[in-house]
Amino acid sequence: MKITLDEGYQFGLGVFETVSVEQGEPLLLDWHLERLHASLEELGIKQTVTETEVRAFLSSQDGAHHALKIMVSGENKVFTMRRNPYTEESARKGFALVYSGVYRNETSPLVRHKTLNYGDCILEKRRAAGLGADEQIFLNSRGELCEGTVSNIFFAREGRLYTPPVSCGLLPGILRRFILEHFPVEERVLKKEDVLQMEECFVTNSLMGVMPVVSLEKKSFVPGRMTERCAERYRSILP
Repeated sequence: MKITLDEGYQFGLGVFETVSVEQGEPLLLDWHLERLHASLEELGIKQTVTETEVRAFLSSQDGAHHALKIMVSGENKVFTMRRNPYTEESARKGFALVYSGVYRNETSPLVRHKTLNYGDCILEKRRAAGLGADEQIFLNSRGELCEGTVSNIFFAREGRLYTPPVSCGLLPGILRRFILEHFPVEERVLKKEDVLQMEECFVTNSLMGVMPVVSLEKKSFVPGRMTERCAERYRSILP
């Protein structure tokens, strides 16, 4: 595969999408392509990816429980496939979270797009494993919760769902959109002290789906009715 050294591969001005593929079917592909094209337009990149192209690539792949990655920059369009690392055992165990010491810049336009500038996320995801955690949660410069290294975060209290708004400096994830479109969710600015009042917590992304959280630092959670309702609704779209 030949890569042209354009602004994407020299300066990170490119975008990518990671799509869950179950039994050969790319889940929520239309939403992924919609977000991809919105980000390309924002970055001034005149490229498109069609559903036909995606399905042509998938036709030559084993897509039982896989992750399709689409990477696009000014002169490049790359498709790759790998196994989805998340399993049913991951969900049964639940995630342990810690706060990251790296802060999100809520004023940067890049935080709202899934760009090739992904170093903070990868390094902090690796660091989480070294701390015995599954995921780190970023705060912004104002001390407000944003998102995980590779996920969006939700909380539940007294039967109501809460998640940080995009204005806090986060990527509006595909599964985040799925939850917002199927359940009443209050987008609220949340700080560490607010987390202590919450009863349930879960994180989402396209590969993990709805992942129960059992702890965030010293705060423990018991996955309950709201977490299960969201997970069940997501499972209903699986082939």
